[in-house]
Order: sequence, then C-alpha cells, then structure tokens
Amino acid sequence: MPVPTPSPRTADTARPADLGVPVPRPRPYTAGLPLIEDPREVAPADARELSKVFFARLRELSEGTPEYQYVRNTLIEMNASLVQYAVRRFRGRGEGGDMEDIVQVGTIGLIKAIDRFDPTLENEFSTLAMPYITGEIKRHFRDTSWAVHVPRRLQELRIDIAKAKEELTVRLDRSPTVADLAAHLRLSQEEVVEGLVAANGHTSGSLDAPQSEHGDATEGQSLAEVMGEEEPAMELVEDIQTLAPLLEQLTDRERRMLQLRFGEELTQAQIGAALGISQMQVSRLLTRLLAHLRASMLADPEPSEAAAGCPAVPARRS
Repeated sequence: MPVPTPSPRTADTARPADLGVPVPRPRPYTAGLPLIEDPREVAPADARELSKVFFARLRELSEGTPEYQYVRNTLIEMNASLVQYAVRRFRGRGEGGDMEDIVQVGTIGLIKAIDRFDPTLENEFSTLAMPYITGEIKRHFRDTSWAVHVPRRLQELRIDIAKAKEELTVRLDRSPTVADLAAHLRLSQEEVVEGLVAANGHTSGSLDAPQSEHGDATEGQSLAEVMGEEEPAMELVEDIQTLAPLLEQLTDRERRMLQLRFGEELTQAQIGAALGISQMQVSRLLTRLLAHLRASMLADPEPSEAAAGCPAVPARRS
C-alpha cells in the first residue's frame, strides 16, 4: 500500500483551526462592563439602572479609547427611547420635514446630554436629557419650518401672541384687539403689530394653488392667473417727475420748440417756419437742447437738493 506523501505543513507550523482546536474570538473593549449585544432592546427600567453603572465608568475612561467609545455608544443606544418619547409631542405639528429627521435631531440632544451629565450629582439622567432633546427639536422647527427668515425675537413673539389670543378670546368672549394684546403682554402696540406681521412669514402659499373664494368670478383659478400685470407706463413716472423741473428752467422759445416737435409732431421745416428761423437752426437747437436735458436727468443730485427731495438742475449755457 503506497504511503501518502506528507504535507509541507507539519503539526508545528499548522494553525489551531487546521488541527481542530477552537479559536477564541477577540473580546470587544467592554471596559470591564457587561457586553450588551443590542442596547436598544433593553427595557427602560433596566436601561435606567445600567446607565448609572455605565456613566460612572465613562467618567473614569479617557476620550478616544475603544473602551470609552463602547461605553458612550451603549449609553446612546440604551437611552434612545427618550428620543422616541420626546418626538411623540411633535407628531401633530405637521411641519419641519420627515419624522426621521426629527429623531436624528433629538438624538443630537441626547448625545449632548450624555457628554454633560455628571453622575456625582445623583440626579436622574432623564431629568437632564429631556430638555436637551426637546430643545434641539424646537430649534430645528424654528430654523426650518418658517417660509422666510425672521429674527428669533419675532418667532418667540408669534408664539406669545398666539397664546394671548387664545386666553383673551375666552376671557373677553370676542377676538382681542391689538390694544388688548399689548396690555396683556405688556408691550407697545407697535411691537404687537410687528409680531402679527412677522407671523405671516411662518407659512407661504403657492401661486399655482387654486383660489376658493365663493361668489368670485375667478373661483377655481390660480393666484398667478388673477394677479395684475406690471404696467409699462409706470416706468415713465420717474422720468416725468425728473423732467418737469428741468422744463421750467427753459426759455419760452425752447419750450415752444419742444411742444411743436413732440406735442404737435411737426417737422423741423414746419417748426422753422412757425418760429421764423431756418431748418438748420431748428436742428442745431433741438440737438443741443435734448443733450442738455438728457445730461441733466442723468446727473447726480447735489447734497442740498437731494435733502430737499428735488432733482438736480445743472446751469445751462447761454
């Protein structure tokens, strides 16, 4: 019977797995704490007690080490139920985007609370965590749910006015006036009006949305279809207001020449016959006169004239 050729790998060089010996798996860095395979599945009561142990150990470890990361990540996942509990309060708001985004924002608040919690004060972690979580969510709504950007002061004033309206409507049995709101909030009426105007920026409507005003002939049409168009003649208003005082600086003959040319639309020959001058003179005078008016309209106003609201009228050459 032939003898099998020995393998190049001997018992001295063979791996334990090749010899049928079980190889122990590398142990994760648990920092001397129990290994929790799925921290999110830990019951809230158990998570509360385990968190106390994990927080005490977290403060003993150095940041950046594998042990520190294990303890910190486990704390985040074990207390994720706090985020879910806080998010329930905001489900009915219907603003601020997808609820998954709200959960992520709340998790940021949870992480901040974990990093700042001090177990030596012997306070419950949830007491610190909930304000952090809800604060991050409210900040998210404040920064993303407004149609236009308004100062934070006016965003908070809108909330105060809404609460005051609800309370005063019940108390007065009518809708409160601006004066009622100002007295209740101890603000000036101008501040209340500013808050009411700013509240219009919280939501916006689409120009393509159909209108539903009953009794209107435009019912069913979009706002874009019923909006007025820009009047081209409005562009002439500023030119006319600028030109009027310049015309007052002209001589009677110059104003008469402009009237005949642009008012009655006469030719240069007809204007010359009416004024007793040649067509060449009319052409030369009109050219010089129009150049003067054009330059005067484009000139920057003098400081004294700008303060008085009058356009500049440069001195004309005789």
